[in-house]
Amino acid sequence: MGSGSTPCASCKLLRRRCAKDCMFAPYFPPDDPQRFALVHKVFGASNVGKMLQELPVHQRADAVSSLVYEANARIRDPVYGCVGAISFLQNQVTQLQMQLAMAQAEIMSIQMQQDPTTALMQNQLELSDDKSFLLSTSDNFSDLQQYLNNYATSTGNVIQDPLKRESMWT
Repeated sequence: MGSGSTPCASCKLLRRRCAKDCMFAPYFPPDDPQRFALVHKVFGASNVGKMLQELPVHQRADAVSSLVYEANARIRDPVYGCVGAISFLQNQVTQLQMQLAMAQAEIMSIQMQQDPTTALMQNQLELSDDKSFLLSTSDNFSDLQQYLNNYATSTGNVIQDPLKRESMWT
């Protein structure tokens, strides 16, 4: 048997005898039946068994962890699964990067009002070519604000609605 006299979570759920060489026993222990129940519900025991058979033994634990993660994500979001969670987090990162850029522009504006020459020289070293060009040719910082707003809308990466999800197939 997989672990002493107690059948593994897979064999217990499927109501079968847990053999000595049970493929599921090392990855679905009897003390965590929910783990296999989730994977079984989303992928099916037969498919999981086929996937594990095709992998070398040293990769099976990682594959099971991935299957459990994806099954969890599919239960929460049946359409997008973990891709939806990843997309949501990427959009959050993009929004936070824009907020950071706006805050840095505001700091730069305040520095320019206090000491324009020193602030401009210091900030030109830190900015990319197109931003430093904009700063060196601009008399006021409303152009910088407009540049950052145009950048945000032209990239298309910023989603205003945090609940909106993108599909990788559309």
